[in-house]
Amino acid sequence: MPYYVYAVKPFAQLQKLAEFPIFKEASVHAKSLRASQAARPGERIKVMFADDAQTAEDMLLQVREAPPDGDD
Repeated sequence: MPYYVYAVKPFAQLQKLAEFPIFKEASVHAKSLRASQAARPGERIKVMFADDAQTAEDMLLQVREAPPDGDD
């Protein structure tokens, strides 16, 4: 399964930026994009591991619940 690099923009707009067979390559690419991102506020760079691009996009758009409060 490949690793996908996406730009996640406001209002759940997704832009596929790259696809890599190895996590390390995807991670390095995403980190370099994040470092040069100062000109694009509100945009996040994400790496997703999925069977295909459609599945990666579905996972990016899922609403995740906050974890339960601990006994801190």
